[in-house]
Amino acid sequence: MADTPLSDARVYPVLQALAEQRMPGARVERLTRLTGGASQPMWAFELVSPAGVEALVLRLTGALSGADEGTLGLTEEARLLELMAAHDVPVAGVWQVLDAHGELGAGYIMQRIEGETLPQRILRDDAYRAARQRLARECGQVLAAIHRVPPADAPYLPQVSVAQWLDRQYREYRSYREPRPVFELAFQWLRDHLPPDPVEPAIVHGDFRNGNLMVTHHGLRAVLDWEMAHIGDPMADLGWLCVDSWRFGEIDRPVGGFGSRAQLFAGYEAASGVSVCAETVGFWEIFGCLKWGIICQKMARSFSDGTDRTVERGAIGRRASETEIDLLARLAPLAS
Repeated sequence: MADTPLSDARVYPVLQALAEQRMPGARVERLTRLTGGASQPMWAFELVSPAGVEALVLRLTGALSGADEGTLGLTEEARLLELMAAHDVPVAGVWQVLDAHGELGAGYIMQRIEGETLPQRILRDDAYRAARQRLARECGQVLAAIHRVPPADAPYLPQVSVAQWLDRQYREYRSYREPRPVFELAFQWLRDHLPPDPVEPAIVHGDFRNGNLMVTHHGLRAVLDWEMAHIGDPMADLGWLCVDSWRFGEIDRPVGGFGSRAQLFAGYEAASGVSVCAETVGFWEIFGCLKWGIICQKMARSFSDGTDRTVERGAIGRRASETEIDLLARLAPLAS
């Protein structure tokens, strides 16, 4: 992709050419730039053809795409979405994968799905009251579907062991040169309680949480944001969903602020036939709290060094202290 910022005037003719190539007589309308920061520029648009109107989203590689170790490029992410759709995992359908050497660079066009992703609305609006009652169980069922997809069908995904994940996080933490005794304590606890790697590693979403779930008043509609996918311990997905920060104030409902672990585990076990190891999930919950704290450190650094001075980066950067409180609350009972 060229270094100059992409504008609607540059994006439109490329989309129009693609539309005409795929569907003669089709036209692109209502092209709108979406918010989302520099990591992945996005546009929403409608494809109008004799067959009707199709709502689509364009995702492109941005300045920060792939900057994190182990994250997927958009081409691989599109391939993974197609794989998941073939196994009936609820995802947005891929309409077109863009050539990395093309006018807009690497990216893909996907189906635009109607629903809500904002956690505060999902957790508090009356419109989602019924959905909240079943959402934790549905998350377990969908995670089971993801973990059933054969890893051999996704050879482009990195395989990461539990120890490698921990080492990777520690390297990143140390790179910020901001010592946090609570983080050091958490790292030591995790090293002392490292679970064995699974006998059968699975495709792990890597960021399955409230905020990356598209929800309607009927329940879970689609799973978004697959760039952290890898092959590893499937219990990591269940643990990450239960991290304190994804409850958004609903602290008595550990699964995303909308449900219980019992509901999540029951949905997973019923759909997979695999018993959930609560102890291993607990390990990944503590790991997830620590990981989110380190991500907050990263956000703070990008804000302070001028890489990304958006309000969002500054606000999230300050939340590392919240994860310290969460870690102490979790670790203190385990030390007694």
